[in-house]
Amino acid sequence: MLAGAVFAHTASAGDAANGRLLAYTCMGCHGIEGYRNAYPSYRVPKLGGQHEEYIVAALTAYRDNKRPHPTMQAQGASLSNQDFEDLGIYFQGSEAASDTANEDSIAGLDAARTCLACHAEGGAGVIPRPPTLSGQQQSYIEHALKQYRDGSRGGTVMSAFAASLSDEDITSLALFYSRRPGLYTPDKSE
Repeated sequence: MLAGAVFAHTASAGDAANGRLLAYTCMGCHGIEGYRNAYPSYRVPKLGGQHEEYIVAALTAYRDNKRPHPTMQAQGASLSNQDFEDLGIYFQGSEAASDTANEDSIAGLDAARTCLACHAEGGAGVIPRPPTLSGQQQSYIEHALKQYRDGSRGGTVMSAFAASLSDEDITSLALFYSRRPGLYTPDKSE
């Protein structure tokens, strides 16, 4: 397991009803199946089923300019910590999606062995909780891994891991996780 990981569970203080109202602006991109970011071009991430803790962490990173994306940085700066929690619990839904990958499912994909420590059944107790990757857009996973690798999305254990990945590894990992059941595009009408 990763050094320094803390195992704990915290109850959500998020309000899903308020999160639904706040998500109105999010749905212009994240509520359209297959919607693409203009430049660089990749499919925007699926948020439906993503666990609350990760939504909060991502929005905080955008607000604090630790993740590059001008639109998302502006969104993060316009919201409060409570808004982050409300959006997180709304997008998570009644039950968060999970990564169910295991040694058997990654047969022949050596680059995924390290992923299993956090993005699989064994990583359920890792804090801070990593994002669910199963069901995520392939091109988004590729984009994120390349950002970790080049240091533009850094400061995490992912930067060290991604530094050793080839372009072929990144494509294989993204394809593997994108084909698994899990995350989904939220329905704008809900």
